[in-house]
Amino acid sequence: MKAGKLGFGLIGCGLVSSFHGKAINAIEEAQLVAATDLAPERVEKFVSEHGGEAVAGADELVRRPDVDVVNVLTPNAHHEEYVVKAAQAGKHVIVEKPIEMTLEKADRMIAACRNAGVKLAVCQQVRFRKAVEAMKKAIEDGRFGRLLHGDAYMKWYRPKEYYHMDPWRSSRQEGAGVVIQHAFHYLDLLYHLMGPVKSVQARTTNLAHPDVDLEDTAIAFLTYRNGAQGVLQASTALFPGTPIRIEINGENGTAIMEGERITSWQFADQQPEDEDVRSIGSDAVTTAAGGAADFAYFEHHWLTEDMIQAIRNNREPRIPGEEGRCSLRLALALYESADSGREVQL
Repeated sequence: MKAGKLGFGLIGCGLVSSFHGKAINAIEEAQLVAATDLAPERVEKFVSEHGGEAVAGADELVRRPDVDVVNVLTPNAHHEEYVVKAAQAGKHVIVEKPIEMTLEKADRMIAACRNAGVKLAVCQQVRFRKAVEAMKKAIEDGRFGRLLHGDAYMKWYRPKEYYHMDPWRSSRQEGAGVVIQHAFHYLDLLYHLMGPVKSVQARTTNLAHPDVDLEDTAIAFLTYRNGAQGVLQASTALFPGTPIRIEINGENGTAIMEGERITSWQFADQQPEDEDVRSIGSDAVTTAAGGAADFAYFEHHWLTEDMIQAIRNNREPRIPGEEGRCSLRLALALYESADSGREVQL
């Protein structure tokens, strides 16, 4: 086990890199040592704001002995190359969501990290949200009784400029679209809270961004393996954007999260700690409803801290590659259903 701080190197200095940079710099056991990007001006901007050294490319970054963890923050369809490169260099890896765009690529990434004996964590960091953790604990404690419904409502807004700030953001093949880029976190939360999905029936449309050839709106009906049902409603077309809402209903209770706040917490068996749970979250914390960078970095902070502890204690990260693959499988099934017009069994 390495003593002292763990060194972090970033591959990709686009929009999300700022949140990773802030998270790393806020952690006593972490040090931001290097960053790279195909666009040199992005690297220079990143290191001027967050520190670390600009390096010429990924090959140079993963060879550095002071880099222990590589954060892969490239466009969604370009994760595999860099994750495998980092793993083969003996580096632990944090990869942005979705883990990749195909299950085959995800499998190769997971295998590469396993074969190299390094950790792989996926940035499905909304699982670390305190309201989500409270919901998860209540489910595990059996307070809901039999789960009946698990729903996610993401009514967001992105102006047309968002889809043109980077070329990949208007290409489904590159990993853009409301399902894989925006609603992915909330599909993941439904899987995380409710368990595996048995089948999905979905429809996707483009309501407000006719200049891009991908979906900005999706509606899906989910049937979970435990017999519960649910709805995903997701859009980036709905001005001005409202906070994400997650609703969990069981035979003995209901819990609702809006943004990062618990707004309803009602159970047949009231417990003394329930009042504390009802106070989780704040209206002052934004959660990306109206802008791509309109959220805080503390969930990335918690995920990064978890990775450090996973390395220190030789355990799996809380969101390993296999979990990222499960959520990717669900998103791909939603696309398959929308494209074919039929219900898809998982």
